[in-house]
Amino acid sequence: MTKKEYADFLLPNVTHTKEEYEQMYQKRNLDKSAIVTRFAPSPTGFVHLGSLFTSFVSRRFATQTNGVCLLRIEDTDTKRTVENGIEEIIESLKNYGIVFDEGAISETEEVGAYGPYIQSKRKDIYSAFAKYLIENDLAYPCFMTESELEEIRKKQEDIKARIGIYGVYAKFRNISIEEAKERIDKGEKYIIRFKSPGNFENKVTVNDAIRGSLEFPENDLDIVIIKSDGLPTYHFAHLVDDHLMGVTHVIRADEWLSSLPIHIQLFDTFGYDRPIYAHLSPLTKKEGNTIRKLSKRKDPELAVSYYHEEGIPNEAVKIYIMTIANSNFEEWQIAKPNKDYNDFVLSFDKVSTSGSLFDLEKLTSISKEYLSKISAEALYNDTLKYTEEFDRDFYDLLTKYKDYTIKVLNIEREIERPRKDIESYKAVKREISYMYDELFDKDTTTYEHKDFYSKELLNYYIDNVYDENDDKQTWFSKIKEMCSKFGFTEDTKEYKKNPENYKGSVAHVCEIIRVCVTHRVMTPDLYEILKLLGKDRIKERIEKFDI
Repeated sequence: MTKKEYADFLLPNVTHTKEEYEQMYQKRNLDKSAIVTRFAPSPTGFVHLGSLFTSFVSRRFATQTNGVCLLRIEDTDTKRTVENGIEEIIESLKNYGIVFDEGAISETEEVGAYGPYIQSKRKDIYSAFAKYLIENDLAYPCFMTESELEEIRKKQEDIKARIGIYGVYAKFRNISIEEAKERIDKGEKYIIRFKSPGNFENKVTVNDAIRGSLEFPENDLDIVIIKSDGLPTYHFAHLVDDHLMGVTHVIRADEWLSSLPIHIQLFDTFGYDRPIYAHLSPLTKKEGNTIRKLSKRKDPELAVSYYHEEGIPNEAVKIYIMTIANSNFEEWQIAKPNKDYNDFVLSFDKVSTSGSLFDLEKLTSISKEYLSKISAEALYNDTLKYTEEFDRDFYDLLTKYKDYTIKVLNIEREIERPRKDIESYKAVKREISYMYDELFDKDTTTYEHKDFYSKELLNYYIDNVYDENDDKQTWFSKIKEMCSKFGFTEDTKEYKKNPENYKGSVAHVCEIIRVCVTHRVMTPDLYEILKLLGKDRIKERIEKFDI
């Protein structure tokens, strides 16, 4: 039996050769400076912030170089694949404006000339490349059982040896064709292992786009390349797909750094140009005096669905990611406050190599800043979408009072320093609920009743002072004029000098009115609130105000 026949025997029914596939996947016609990146998630659960970060960075580098960013679904680990996992990935990223030039657009559809982009549909391709290795004595069938593998692992742990199949542990590395055929004919199960040409005593150097020059021991592990179900491992699929799809830059989490010697050895074995690797540090969190990686189990904020449910704007999350992605982004933003963040050019040398501390307070601050700058109408529309999904009662009020709500949201918005009290669409209700009688009448907000609160003052104000036609200056002048009638001074400085002579100052009079009509001590501009409420509603609230 020749090597080719042996390869056909081990991996039968493969329709094309490696060389034929290389002809099918032509080299991309792009400028030399164009970057081709890929985001290659596994459909094994929810999309987390780390995935969003990686896909966002990959998308940006491709876009700013007129390159290509593709979505490849790595679903060869069938035991971990979840139902609707592909749709979840696509929709979650699309919500953040991350749309790919090529790749899967659903579980059954894709776009692009370098597919299939779902790995489970590329089984024949991987087999063709594995057959090439077998024909060249660079791969072999391995018949070790799970119990044998576990026994080897335990022995290695006991003697503190490196874990894996290499050297004396690779018992089927030099098996003859005749013995392999005999075992297979008897029905023994097998996988295909790569016959590593490496020597662990040698060193290999790789230039990482983010971390610079890195040195590793050469790989000598005989890794699995084709599993018993005929599907490839991540290591082997990564080589085949990145080569055929013309990926120039592999941007991924630093958890794959230890696998780098394996990956570059595979590229070198096939004689392919290595892609440029860029390993991103993990997102971390401070917990007491220690810093740890964000955890799916411990940290709800790791899931991107958390921000959707909390009503944090997608744009705010993306701006926050920019602060993580490049250390000089915030400096650029301060220097160019009117520039769109999309105008910023990412660079690999400004990506942190030590991990980025996730700061929810900072994200909240960015969100407040973002929401303060959009128009009242835009905020209304976005809040409407949010409440339609998460708060139907408030959604009904917003729908019923559209024009009124936009006016409420516009208070202290179109000014040089707009208000920044709203950090999310969810928070809109918290901040403006008192402007709706339906919510105000049910309000259980507790506020401190103070000695200078006066129902007599409030009645006098609405019956004799308040005029809906007054401009702001006139309105405030009238409030100051009524101060002395009730023992207050219109001069705040005078009150601070001689507090024993007065019940309070004009500021305290405004506080009485504010607490009465809003049940809050702190609100946006009182004049604007009163103007929108109108005299009849103010009077009604004064009548209900309990002192």
